[in-house]
Amino acid sequence: MNLLYWLDPWEFSPTVVIGLLIPAILFVRGARKARLSVARRLSFWFGLVALYVVLHTRLDYFFEHEFFMHRLQHLVLHHLGPFFIALSYPGAALRAGIPPRWRQRFVRPALQTPLVRGVLDVVMHPVVAVTLFVGLIYFWLLSPIHFVAMLDWRIYRVMNWSMAIDGLLFWWLVLDPRPAPPARLSPGKRVLVVIAAIPPQIILGAFIFFTPHELYPIYSICGRAFTWLSPMRDQQIGGLLLWIPGSMMSVVGALIALRHWMRLSARGRLRAERRVKAARGLTHAASTTAHGNR
Repeated sequence: MNLLYWLDPWEFSPTVVIGLLIPAILFVRGARKARLSVARRLSFWFGLVALYVVLHTRLDYFFEHEFFMHRLQHLVLHHLGPFFIALSYPGAALRAGIPPRWRQRFVRPALQTPLVRGVLDVVMHPVVAVTLFVGLIYFWLLSPIHFVAMLDWRIYRVMNWSMAIDGLLFWWLVLDPRPAPPARLSPGKRVLVVIAAIPPQIILGAFIFFTPHELYPIYSICGRAFTWLSPMRDQQIGGLLLWIPGSMMSVVGALIALRHWMRLSARGRLRAERRVKAARGLTHAASTTAHGNR
C-alpha cells in the first residue's frame, strides 16, 4: 500500500470535492493580487488539505469504526482545519479570486440581502457563536444521536459538514486580526469568546473518559477497525482527545486573539475603534432626536 491508496476516497462524495475545490481555485487566483505572505499561504493550504484528508480519503473507514478515530476526525474538522484557514485570513484573496463581474452581479447583492445579513448577525453573535461551537459537540455526542448518525450516511455527512462549517465561522470570528469595525467583535470580546468555549469541552471530555460503561455501542455492533483495542480503552482515548487537544486548541486561539489585541493597542487602532463607535452613537442619537421632533 502506498500514499495513493490512502488518498483514494472510501466513499466518493462530489459535495466534498466541489466544496473544497472552489475555495482552492479562488485562493490560487486571488493570492497573487492580495499579496499574501508565504506563512499565510501555507496556513491556508494546510487547513484545506487537512479537511480533505479527514473527509475524503480511505481514513474515513477508520473514522466510522473506532470512536477515538471519529474524535480525531472531528478534532480536525472543528478545530485544526478551520483554525489554520482562519489564521491565514484569506478573505481578501478569496474575494480577489472571484471575477469582478460575478462579485458585482451575484456575490455582493447576495451578501446584502436581509436574510443573509440577518443569519450572519445571529450566528456571529458572541453568545450564539460559543453556544453553537460547544453545543454541536455535545449534540453529536449524545448517545442516541450518535448511534443514528453513524448508521445513516446522510446524517453522518450532515454531522461532518456542520462541524466543519461551524468551526470556520467560529475561528473566523475569533482570529480576525482587525479592530471593530470592520471586525464584528472587539479584540477583548474575541478573547473572552474563545476562553468561554474551554470549560465545556474539558467537562465533556472528562465525562467520557471517566464513565465506567460503554457510551457508544454502535462501534461494537458494526465492528471495530482495531480489534486489539478494547471498547473502554477506545472510549477513554476519544475522551482525552476532546479533553486535552481540543481544549489546547482553544487556549492557543485565545493567545492569538490576545496577541492581536495587544498589537492593535500598541498601534493605537483601539482608540480609532472607540472614536468610530462614538461617532456612530452620536449619529444614532441625532437620528432619534430628529425623528422625535417630527
